Amino acid sequence: MLFNSLSFLIFFPVCIGIYYLIPKKMRAYWLLAASLFFYMCWNITYGLLLVSVILVTYIGGLLIEGHASLGRKKAVTAVTLSISFLLLFVFKYLDFFLENINGIFAVFGKKDGFSLFNIILPVGISFYIFQAAGYVIDVYRGEKAERNIVKYALFVSFFPQLVAGPIERSRNLLNQIRGLDEERLFNLEELLRGAFTMLYGFFLKMMIADRASILVNTVFDAEKYSTYKGFEVLMGAVLFSIQIYCDFAGYSYIAIGAARVMGFKLCENFNTPYLSEGIKDFWDRWHMSLSTWFRDYLYFPLGGSKKGKIRKYINIFIVFIVSGLWHGASWHFVLWGVLHGVLRIADEASESLRKKTANLLKYDTNTWAHRGLRVLINFLVITLCWVFFRAESINQGIMLIKNMFTGFGLWQLTDDSLLNLGLDAKEMNVLIIFMIILFAVDLLKRKGKNVLDIIMKQNDWFKFLLFFVGIISVVLFGIYGKEYDATQFIYFQF
Repeated sequence: MLFNSLSFLIFFPVCIGIYYLIPKKMRAYWLLAASLFFYMCWNITYGLLLVSVILVTYIGGLLIEGHASLGRKKAVTAVTLSISFLLLFVFKYLDFFLENINGIFAVFGKKDGFSLFNIILPVGISFYIFQAAGYVIDVYRGEKAERNIVKYALFVSFFPQLVAGPIERSRNLLNQIRGLDEERLFNLEELLRGAFTMLYGFFLKMMIADRASILVNTVFDAEKYSTYKGFEVLMGAVLFSIQIYCDFAGYSYIAIGAARVMGFKLCENFNTPYLSEGIKDFWDRWHMSLSTWFRDYLYFPLGGSKKGKIRKYINIFIVFIVSGLWHGASWHFVLWGVLHGVLRIADEASESLRKKTANLLKYDTNTWAHRGLRVLINFLVITLCWVFFRAESINQGIMLIKNMFTGFGLWQLTDDSLLNLGLDAKEMNVLIIFMIILFAVDLLKRKGKNVLDIIMKQNDWFKFLLFFVGIISVVLFGIYGKEYDATQFIYFQF
């Protein structure tokens, strides 16, 4: 069930209506049933996979807490995590592994390799397994294990953030679920905050991301991509940067808003990433729940920065390679991770030299012109990396980068070639207007002014009028699939 589908627009009001009407002791049971139904709308069989992950990590958490011996705690933790990540490997990486083994066999002349299983990737598997694995590690580190299986199951399967995050921690979401038995009165302001947050998510997804995807899909088409040159490829790459941000951030805002309507506060997942002034700054603001997961459960256990600079850089590089693999079982995702790892290390390693050079030249790096230039350069570098993320192979990514830099022609800016990529002049102008709104909202947020806080300070009649106008705008200017089918979110494939 997609957020931007008619079925969700029916499901969600019914869900929250019953949630607020039933006795408080039944709320966890109801939300768990609704969450399992939400997930099994994609595939009933994969609902069993979700239940299996819940049971394995629930039992693992209890056993870890129940053992006084550190050695036994480590053993149970290792077994629990191994089972969880083995499931992830089988469903997401097994065919990729076998393909590479077959490739190695072919190099040595062996034609007969392993048969592939062609397993359909369960939606959101990386998200809920990482969330459950984080809980297991937290229990090993001393946090309280949840004994109520219904509440724990709800923590792993909570439908707003189940299939594409944010990846929540037990200290945040599970602690809120533990308080469901307490009186939770209907709060109109919280409901409105959640509703406006959801509306902004729909704006990002349906009015910007899905509109940009029309041109992006044209430029990255597997059969025609080699025919596009210069500004055409650059336009496709830039709009993919916008598309993936608005698509994923849009999902996150809808998830955070939907949870807020029910009184839950999920963690922030995006914080103006394209206004960052460096790669490190970017990763502090992009997919923050995953970045902090890797920091706490991989980077720190590897030694973090405590074992010298060289070891620190190696740890950073490992994290980004794993991050690339997390996003997809393909070498072009690995290359994307490698590129970001190299850029992240170079950014940090050169920081001292850049400061010394600026001081020597008496160059003020705190001016808006310099900071704006850094933002622009950082965005363009990230955009080039996104090409390999969006491409279907490393070769396609290389060809697109090559065509981008070798096929520039000023004539592309004067004729209609850029308007023959799926978006006509009218749609392009509409997209530009919406991107200006996005930039303005992010810029205000970067300056410490949250647009939602500003809206919530206005009169009730203005808030309801603005919400109504927003809904009408999404209906009129949203992009829909064939016969008004909902378009899937990009990160569902991860």
